[in-house]
Amino acid sequence: MKIYNSKLWISDLNETIEFLPELHEFENKTVMITGCTGLICSSIVDLLIRWNENHEGKIHILAAGRSEEKVRNRFSICRNEKWFTFVPYDAASTENTLNLPCDYIIHGASNASPNKIVKEPVETMMSNFIGMKSLLDYAKQQDIKRLLYVSTSEVYGRKEHDRPSKTDEYGWIDLLNPRNSYSVGKCAAETLCASYYDEYGVESVIIRPGHIYGPTALESDNRVSSFWAYAVARGEHIVMKSDGSQIRSYCYCLDSASAILKTLVKGEPVRAYNISNPESIISIREMAELLAKSAGVELKMEIPTESEKKAFNPMSNSSLDSTELLELGWRGLFNAERGFDHTVKILKEILYP
Repeated sequence: MKIYNSKLWISDLNETIEFLPELHEFENKTVMITGCTGLICSSIVDLLIRWNENHEGKIHILAAGRSEEKVRNRFSICRNEKWFTFVPYDAASTENTLNLPCDYIIHGASNASPNKIVKEPVETMMSNFIGMKSLLDYAKQQDIKRLLYVSTSEVYGRKEHDRPSKTDEYGWIDLLNPRNSYSVGKCAAETLCASYYDEYGVESVIIRPGHIYGPTALESDNRVSSFWAYAVARGEHIVMKSDGSQIRSYCYCLDSASAILKTLVKGEPVRAYNISNPESIISIREMAELLAKSAGVELKMEIPTESEKKAFNPMSNSSLDSTELLELGWRGLFNAERGFDHTVKILKEILYP
């Protein structure tokens, strides 16, 4: 993977590791990560790989995914390492064979692409629930120490206020809108975590990310922060198809990774924690302006088509209150300006080495 040729990415990894003492807790332990090639979880794997490169006490990584070739290609830097193992896993399948010993699970496998959610609402909803159940059963059978579930800020639905959402403040979700198959599936999976803890004592903790971005996003990712980041890295102008007034909690992928690892170690059982950098709560337009400025391109406006409107996140303000996360001792190292600037610079290194 070309991202390992980026000196800036390696520097960002080193800086994050320096401010994450909890990594010592995983030494000589085994961590399984589903969705390991995705934007969020590939950042976690990269942190663990970088840790292993510089420490004697290795962290054994179980990289779970549907395609071994895809996983091996993404993490080719450790293809022959004994501490890196591919595990076949499909969140939509009821036939996963999970039997390797494991200490911790980070479950990030999910269909988060707006286009795929619109096209495949049934598969989106079912994979969220079925995927969670198979891992909770695995955790129960293997007596795993703890499971962390990567949920979403969309569980909060539409709200009446404009302040960042606290973890116990829920708005309303239109249950008959197929676009909400994603948020409703995530809600059900969270309740399943709580139910397994109550009935079987399976310990889990829940993370609700805001809008995560960074150079670990695939070029095919059609979420606007990823789509635009690649566009400006190629020297293209940004075309925005809304007024951009929607407020979001943006968070650089490595800040998200550090929040997840810290919460996995220090979070309270069956409690939800919002991932939100207080220095990165901005509008979509402000995000677009930062990206355009970083690459020296223009920001242009266009009217969206009806099909494009269907994929829009229905929440006008999905900013999050991260009080509980901050109380664990986490803080973001990359504010919006620095994070988006690093994203563009690293993508340029990848696209034009």
